Amino acid sequence: MSQTSSEPYVLQIGDIGVTEHWVVTPNGTAPLRGTRWLATDNTRVQERIPTTAIVLAIVFAFFCLLGLLFLLMKEQYVTGYVEVRVTGEDLDHWTQVPVFDVEQVVATRALVSQAQALAHQ
Repeated sequence: MSQTSSEPYVLQIGDIGVTEHWVVTPNGTAPLRGTRWLATDNTRVQERIPTTAIVLAIVFAFFCLLGLLFLLMKEQYVTGYVEVRVTGEDLDHWTQVPVFDVEQVVATRALVSQAQALAHQ
């Protein structure tokens, strides 16, 4: 364990730290080589009418019926998390990384891919 304290983290995925040679989790430390990584996307994308569109539709509905077109405005938002699991020699740990947009989902999956690549070097 003293070896891992001197090595800086190369990657940080939720509560999982990855150094050049080790995977550090709250459940313990294991050698990086030979670990298996899995990312599961548990998010959902929802659409809603923004509050501004409702207010503008009400205000402009009095002047002309074209104000109702503001109700066609939609915004998307992402809720959920990406579950990251790492298994290896005497290690089985998973963490949930909360995400709030699609870019965060892509970034988390990219980090998991990097960790997987490091594990097979």
